[in-house]
Amino acid sequence: MWENEKEVFQLMKDKLYAAVICDTLDDLDFRNQAMREDIRPLDDDTVLVGKAKTVLAADVYHEHENPYEQEINAIDSIEEDEVVVAGTNHSVRNGLWGELLSTASKMRGARGAVIDGLIRDTKKILELGFPVYCTGFKPVDSKGRGVVIDYDCPVEVGGVLVHPNDVVFGDRDGVVVIPRAVFQETVEKALDKVNSENQTRNELLDGKLLKDVYEKYGVL
Repeated sequence: MWENEKEVFQLMKDKLYAAVICDTLDDLDFRNQAMREDIRPLDDDTVLVGKAKTVLAADVYHEHENPYEQEINAIDSIEEDEVVVAGTNHSVRNGLWGELLSTASKMRGARGAVIDGLIRDTKKILELGFPVYCTGFKPVDSKGRGVVIDYDCPVEVGGVLVHPNDVVFGDRDGVVVIPRAVFQETVEKALDKVNSENQTRNELLDGKLLKDVYEKYGVL
């Protein structure tokens, strides 16, 4: 394992993209690691890389006595370089995420958030420069609509089972989850694939036939 994971995350941010990571995971027989297509970035230029900080929320239909207790505990326990990855069972009631959670998470060292549900305060979040992916917007508070019931647990987000400390990569094409057990192998193979794709592109720009270039580099 690499000694400086922060440098690896920066290398991934600079050199990799969601599609090549998906292709690499396919080759490693991890074929269901791309989140559902409706989980989109607030800013299409966002590239997000970090360790999964998992959160699980559920719909409710009354106001709890302490509706934010677990939510606050989850956010206050964030560690540097984590990405909040929150499952809501694809709720359309629960406006789980907003500006203040984004601010608190950023100040704890989080790199961003991926919410399988609705968010609000989008203008403020964009001004904050905190990367967030979500399924849509709704200007409602979670109180009386949804509560965080657990965190640092396995959670299904965007159709992918995410474990704490898995690595999350997101760009304008979508969000990919790299299982921790194959993280290093995935990054190394993805970087090799990018190099082959770059050479393929250069030869195609020189007018070479796709068939010949594919036979040479084996990427498409």
